[in-house]
Amino acid sequence: MFPLWLRLYLSRDKSRTLRPKSLRVWKPIPAQHRSFCSHFLHYFLSHCPQNEVFSEEEGAEDVMATGELNPNHYPAQRAAKVVQHYLTTRYGSPYRLFGLQRVHSGNAEDVGDSGRKYQLEIAVHEIISNTTQKCSAEVFFPHGQKQESPQVQASCEELLNISTKAQEEALYQQYKMNQTLISAQNLPDSHGHIEPDTKPLWHLGIVASSFIMLKESNENTLYNMAQVANITQLATENDQLKFDCHTLLHDMVSQEILHWKLLFTWSPAEGVKVLQMEQLPHCHHCEKPPNTN
Repeated sequence: MFPLWLRLYLSRDKSRTLRPKSLRVWKPIPAQHRSFCSHFLHYFLSHCPQNEVFSEEEGAEDVMATGELNPNHYPAQRAAKVVQHYLTTRYGSPYRLFGLQRVHSGNAEDVGDSGRKYQLEIAVHEIISNTTQKCSAEVFFPHGQKQESPQVQASCEELLNISTKAQEEALYQQYKMNQTLISAQNLPDSHGHIEPDTKPLWHLGIVASSFIMLKESNENTLYNMAQVANITQLATENDQLKFDCHTLLHDMVSQEILHWKLLFTWSPAEGVKVLQMEQLPHCHHCEKPPNTN
């Protein structure tokens, strides 16, 4: 089953909008985003296995439910999505990316007034090697006036044992020895296409953007990567490759496209390290992703 946000888009009707009881904040996709969402939908459906897609249902349980959770409903799915972002920030690379395939079970409990803890059994998919493993994870969402990043623990040893050192070292040497600094725009483009030689840049953009999605996540959010609008290699005098990146994130609750600017480094030895992240202002001229009609 496709996720609710895709079903809303596919079955959209001007006279009515489907809304689950626990998601009163859902909105129809704004007119200025529809072309981009159509192209993103094409890319999504052509690159993601159907069993890797969420299966939220109408009438989902209340977001603050405790005890055993329905694995197909938003509370469990959102917490599991945070685990995906966490694994990607810790272990992701141009040749290792993680996706959430399925939530097998979930449990939530209040931890006094300090927050809520989710215990999950999930299936995590390493996308490039097409390997799946059942993993145990714990996600703690702190409560307070100031939002703090969720705290995550996850056990996925089999996926982490996949070796990508040879590919990463070859790519690193290629980028390091290039006569000109590399750059790319619109990954994927308006037709959902990515040139093979720019896929490592797209993957690096996903890893770097996962730092934002992890930091900004709470019990009422659900973020997904939409597009790397622009990524440029910068000159550096040390062993770390440095990149400036403008990335677009899809807030699947509000249906907004969020623009972020990132400065990050990468090397096989150190992985991706985000040096700066800044959300760009919400403005009419940057509503629409570049080069979409």
